[in-house]
Amino acid sequence: MALAILILTAMVIAVSLVRASLFMRPIGRWIASPERRDNPVLATRAWEAAVGAPFKVAVREMVWPVVFVAIPGVVGSVIVFDFDALSVVPLMAGSLIAIAYGGVLHYFGMESGMRPLLKDINRQHALWARSEIKVLPLRIKLMASLPLINVITGLTAAALSGSGGGGASLGVDVLIAIGVAVAVSLILTFMLAGSVLRPINDIEEGIEAVREGRFGLTVPVTTPDEIGNLSAAFNQMSKGLAERERIRAAFGTYLDRNVADHILSAEPGAAGAEMEVSLLFCDVRDFTSFAASAGAPEVVAKLNELFEAVVPIIAAHGGHVNKFIGDGLLAVFGAPEPHADHAERAVRCAVAMAQRVNHTVDGLLTIGIGVNSGRVVAGSIGGAGRLDYSVIGDAVNVASRVEKATRDLDDEILITDETRREVGPAIELSARGLITLRGKPDPVRVWAPVVETAERHLPANTTVG
Repeated sequence: MALAILILTAMVIAVSLVRASLFMRPIGRWIASPERRDNPVLATRAWEAAVGAPFKVAVREMVWPVVFVAIPGVVGSVIVFDFDALSVVPLMAGSLIAIAYGGVLHYFGMESGMRPLLKDINRQHALWARSEIKVLPLRIKLMASLPLINVITGLTAAALSGSGGGGASLGVDVLIAIGVAVAVSLILTFMLAGSVLRPINDIEEGIEAVREGRFGLTVPVTTPDEIGNLSAAFNQMSKGLAERERIRAAFGTYLDRNVADHILSAEPGAAGAEMEVSLLFCDVRDFTSFAASAGAPEVVAKLNELFEAVVPIIAAHGGHVNKFIGDGLLAVFGAPEPHADHAERAVRCAVAMAQRVNHTVDGLLTIGIGVNSGRVVAGSIGGAGRLDYSVIGDAVNVASRVEKATRDLDDEILITDETRREVGPAIELSARGLITLRGKPDPVRVWAPVVETAERHLPANTTVG
């Protein structure tokens, strides 16, 4: 009988080894691959196999020894040794407990054995987030392993101290041992599980809050042990993220949000890029005389009121304010994020700004706007620890000088011929002829958008930005 059970056990082990080797093939491929450091797909498959191995190889394979070893062994033993029929119960219970104990040991052994491999994969590739791979939760690990230890202890004590009263007596001994062991260990196991899992659940909730963007959240530190240290470390991390978010928000206050995001995501010291853009210069008319007759607080308040009105218009048309220049500003369309229709965006934005500022009765200042299109170099420029995202090129100078020409021609908006060619017939324009710009050897042809007609050409359901 013993030989038959040994043969069945060997067969089950052989089948389990074959199935385990098939499941863990991705791990072997990753280890054997010479380019594994540069193959994230291969690494991902190996990671998934290594993480899932303890459950699939240890837990799922426990069904084979139950079906092909425990059941035939118990039935055969009762028949061969002429045990009482009630002996089936304790014998099967003991067999199942032994198999469960082996499965638990197998699970923890594989989990420990896979750890060096998983650490190696994580060193070479990005960390993985939560996955749907089947594993035993920590609660189940505690509830399965701790009572099992006491149950096995009780069974051993019952077997060693039994009086030899036959199968019925053995059955009673086993059942009493199991009952006492479970009763004693279960309460302690629940208490231990709660002590370990409650702080971990708090940390999980905190991580979920951080994932949702709720920085600054702290979790209670309820113990001075390793889990308490982990909770304290999480709180330090959360406060650091909140501080970084405050810096990011302040950064976005002093810079356009898109530019701030571009700078934060770009490599430090990244080289500038040559881009095709449209540039919009806006300046206040007769600002010098206004500033001379008004107090400083009134001047600042009036400028802030003006910029509060025009900056959202620029953002709505997909542009960003590159810099404020005294009583004016420079807006860029097409950088850092490119837009194929940057010229039309810039002209429509200029029209909307002129309508809002020059044709309202809420006391805003009067502005002139110049728009030009061309190639510029866009990037972070500066030194000695100070950088400024800016655009450089002749197109910038031309836009500034075209804006100054609005005073001479008494137009609200002037655009260059380069911008007109990009815009096409979408906006009605009036020719203003050739003008001479300081620093330009050849005259420049300029056009004035018809403010009211240009705005009507923008469909009501069009979204710009």
